[in-house]
Amino acid sequence: MNAELHRVAFVTGRLAEPSLRRLLAEMSPPFAYDVVVMRITVAALMTTAWIANHLDGGEVPEGTDLVLIPGLCEGEPAIVSEKIGVRAEKGPKDLREIPGYFGRAAAARKYGAWDIEILAEINNAPRLTRAALRAAAEYFRASGADIIDVGCTPGLAFPDLGGIVGELVAAGMRVSVDTFDADEIRIAVAAGAELVLSVNGSNIEVAKELAGTGARVVVLPDLGSTLETLEPSLEKLTRWSIPYLIDPILEPIGLGFMASLERYAEVRRRYPDAEMLMGIGNLTELTAADSTGVNAMMIAVCQELGVRAVLTTEVIPWARGAVREVDIARRLMHYAVTGHTIPKGVDDRLVTIKDPEILEFTEQELRALQADITDPNFRIFADHEAITVLNNEHFIRTTDVTRIGDLFAQLDVEDPTHAFYLGKELAKASLAVTLGKTYRQEGTLSWGYLTPPDDARSEHVRLTHRARGARPADGSDG
Repeated sequence: MNAELHRVAFVTGRLAEPSLRRLLAEMSPPFAYDVVVMRITVAALMTTAWIANHLDGGEVPEGTDLVLIPGLCEGEPAIVSEKIGVRAEKGPKDLREIPGYFGRAAAARKYGAWDIEILAEINNAPRLTRAALRAAAEYFRASGADIIDVGCTPGLAFPDLGGIVGELVAAGMRVSVDTFDADEIRIAVAAGAELVLSVNGSNIEVAKELAGTGARVVVLPDLGSTLETLEPSLEKLTRWSIPYLIDPILEPIGLGFMASLERYAEVRRRYPDAEMLMGIGNLTELTAADSTGVNAMMIAVCQELGVRAVLTTEVIPWARGAVREVDIARRLMHYAVTGHTIPKGVDDRLVTIKDPEILEFTEQELRALQADITDPNFRIFADHEAITVLNNEHFIRTTDVTRIGDLFAQLDVEDPTHAFYLGKELAKASLAVTLGKTYRQEGTLSWGYLTPPDDARSEHVRLTHRARGARPADGSDG
């Protein structure tokens, strides 16, 4: 979206026109706008090719910067752009999201930078086959990891360590090795590992051998000791010209979590220019809570403290997707901290279970909508407490989402295909009410970064062509 818009044309259908005009009037956008109503009742039934064929050039006023078409339309907006000579874009899938769509545009132009590296650990690597290790590394890289951490297992031989590291490096991956064993450190660095996790007073001498390799090391306090034990190790690393990151060690909740956070702050005060690393997997893997919010908070801590590397993994089921979550969180927190603003209103992908905003119609609005409907196709709506199903004859509303079967019985549906469709949509609406989510007929519920794409095969088109099926109402066809 351009930095400045002077005039926008909103394309819609007849059913959505009143709601769209009302929303735009309330929105009072900082640009002129026009509503272009196509000769079709339901806007979601349009394709971009159909719009291009039926849009009269005169309907788009001179000086228009952007033509916004409904987000549910199939096809590429470029087809419309080529026909009318004006840039076209798909808007949100729900017209009530239009204010946010434009409101976020300026922020989105500045969004996406980050300065925290992600190390993704492959745990117990010696127990995995070479193929499994490579697959895990590819998965983590695709998820946003910058460095693949090969996790060795104390006391378990790893004869293929050098071959594994070399293979990953040859595939263009940056690799670290997670071990205290001096021999494993030598083998991994010789094979191309660029970072060693970790050294302290017990094995610091092996770091001297890394001079000239370009490898960095993560340095820890001595086991069970205070931060004071860092100084001798740091002095030696500096004398040997070995680059390092300091990890004061994040402890799990119940075992000194808050005290460990204080250690990170203290290290930053003592060594203001030192690179630091935090193993946030110690929290996500050992706390029975969805990892999305935990990762967001820990990356916020890292961003404010200047911790520029984090180590995480995805062993426990509730931490699946942690690397992707950290990748999103590092962008969100960089935006917030460097811009001195709150991490809200620019990226909602870490809100997975509950929605950032629930879009809903009141019963009064739905009854007004029903008055304009002339066909028998069912429209389904859900709000924070009720599910409503309506067409030109029926208006059925229930606040007991555990008894959807009673509502379904009132619809008098006999065709199996139609019954399956309505059953699927009502189950989804029930889930939306239970969790506090926006329901959009025939669209997927939002699960943040986990949201699957809508089915491009357009269920509503097939059903409408057969004169049976539910139609999206004016709120959902944008």
